[in-house]
Amino acid sequence: MATGTSTGGPLTRPNGKIELYSGQYYASCAMGGLLACGLTHAAVTPLDLVKCRRQVDAKLYKSNLQGWSVIYRGEGIRGIFTGWSPTLFGYSAQGAFKYGFYEFFKKKYSDVVGPEYAHQYKTGVYLAASASAEVIADAALCPFEAVKVRMQTTIPAQYKGTFDGISQIMAKEGASGLCKGIYPLWGRQIPYTMMKFASFETIVEMIYNRLPYAKDEYSKLAQTGVSFTGGYLAGILCAAVSHPADVMVSKLNVYREPGEAVGAVLSRVYGDIGFRGLWNGLPVRIVMVGTLTGLQWMIYDYFKIFMGFPTTGGPAKPKKD
Repeated sequence: MATGTSTGGPLTRPNGKIELYSGQYYASCAMGGLLACGLTHAAVTPLDLVKCRRQVDAKLYKSNLQGWSVIYRGEGIRGIFTGWSPTLFGYSAQGAFKYGFYEFFKKKYSDVVGPEYAHQYKTGVYLAASASAEVIADAALCPFEAVKVRMQTTIPAQYKGTFDGISQIMAKEGASGLCKGIYPLWGRQIPYTMMKFASFETIVEMIYNRLPYAKDEYSKLAQTGVSFTGGYLAGILCAAVSHPADVMVSKLNVYREPGEAVGAVLSRVYGDIGFRGLWNGLPVRIVMVGTLTGLQWMIYDYFKIFMGFPTTGGPAKPKKD
């Protein structure tokens, strides 16, 4: 139901206003991204665990349920959440940089091309801003992703936790051991994030264009419902675009020999699994990524509403002079 509540301007808080596009605004968006990504990724650790193990060994489990059953019988509930700690740390950091810098670059690139071109070529702005943000975000994620994948794809997990994993990798392989997956990670995450942000903004704009009222006339619950719907649909597209690279990241962190070049190990892995093997675990990942993306956008936009900012969506058409 439509209401008269607007979310378009800065909110007057006890410590004053947070102006749109100020340093505090971008810091607030980063905090929203931290909550949105860290909490959701940690919550779906059981799905991610089975997906990673099936990517490395397609014959290990016949199904997700069978995988969870085997893990639970052998390791208990704690085993089902193997890797939750590096997941929480890594994706919290990634989410903060991803969303904070996306808002920054979206504004920056829009200002560079001007309001008319920013509206006319808005999809290009979304794509450029999200790609730029993801390059930075993945640098923060990569060390934690290396620990997570190794914990989840070795039975039993070879590390006790995040910092034990970082310490052991540093001792045996140096800093390069934590960063060796950065190129496949970029290959997975940059297309994923470009699809995630551009398709979300487009889908949400299409939804509001078909509703009888303007976006800021709807209640907070209604706006976050649109955010979840748009996010889930965007997530399905994200999963399909990024899945082959996701498979390669899982295998790279497990099968790469010390000193082996990235290109060499990727070529060796592809020779073993073939094109069909690049799609192992895709149905699971569609469910996981769709749910994740929907929840992330819902949490992020609810946080923006709480802070007094407008929810995420396509820019308004510029007015003619």
